[in-house]
Amino acid sequence: MDKKTTVHDLKRKVQKFCDDRNWDRYHNAKDLAIGIITEASELLVQFRFKSEKEVEKLFKSPKTRRAICDEVVDILHTVLRFSQKYGIDLTTELDRKMKKNGVKYPVRPR
Repeated sequence: MDKKTTVHDLKRKVQKFCDDRNWDRYHNAKDLAIGIITEASELLVQFRFKSEKEVEKLFKSPKTRRAICDEVVDILHTVLRFSQKYGIDLTTELDRKMKKNGVKYPVRPR
């Protein structure tokens, strides 16, 4: 599905979900930023104090894989909502930031 879905499609889906629930009153920049950090922390809980082998096992278990996916999607949902509400073109901004990072972290011969 990722190959067929645009970022714009995802933003519209998130916007409709939030509009249907009248969540605009809860979704200001500060609270959405807090939400991104909160959801990222919930993802981190899945991996905290785990070895690389233990982490590999997490992805092999349908239950823990689902929990990890849920947290990743919660983060994505909040990022999409933030960018949708505040007119951030994620593709443009990702390209800009990657160019900036390319200068900061140039490819070095191996």
